Amino acid sequence: MFEEKRVPDRQVRARQTETTVRVYQTCSPAIADAALEKQTFERGGTAWLVPSFRCAAHRSGSGSKPGHERVLAVDITRDGFEWALANAGPVLVEWDPERDLDHSALNFRAIRIGLSGEAVDRYVDEWITAITDVTPVVRDIAGLLATDQLHKAVKLVPHEPPYPLPAELADAIDATA
Repeated sequence: MFEEKRVPDRQVRARQTETTVRVYQTCSPAIADAALEKQTFERGGTAWLVPSFRCAAHRSGSGSKPGHERVLAVDITRDGFEWALANAGPVLVEWDPERDLDHSALNFRAIRIGLSGEAVDRYVDEWITAITDVTPVVRDIAGLLATDQLHKAVKLVPHEPPYPLPAELADAIDATA
């Protein structure tokens, strides 16, 4: 009998190393330029992070949405990432639909993390290890899709495997295995 293997409904997936997790932040050109120069962000308001490259591309309108024209890849410490997931209050966790390359919603969810207060301070002062502008890649993908070159666009999307969450942390954020 055929059994379909499907992605869990709410699974954290991210580009990662042994010490870091990549999240994405969309922002205006002025904020992006300052963050790239200083390799950190200014404090203020809520910082929304998404580990999904495709969700970041969607949120930025492929680099064309006013105020979100730039997409920055932000490598943060694994300890900081897990602290954020474990600390409701200064951190808001949402599960938004994952996106395919043309920004259509898929039938499973990607995590979106909102940092405020103490969480923003920790993010800005302690967690960030590198910031890279990936806007050109987002725009290249959009251009390839516009010219029916899906086979080339797919090759530009970063690999984002499941993040190995401890069971208590998975329960705390309502993730599925």
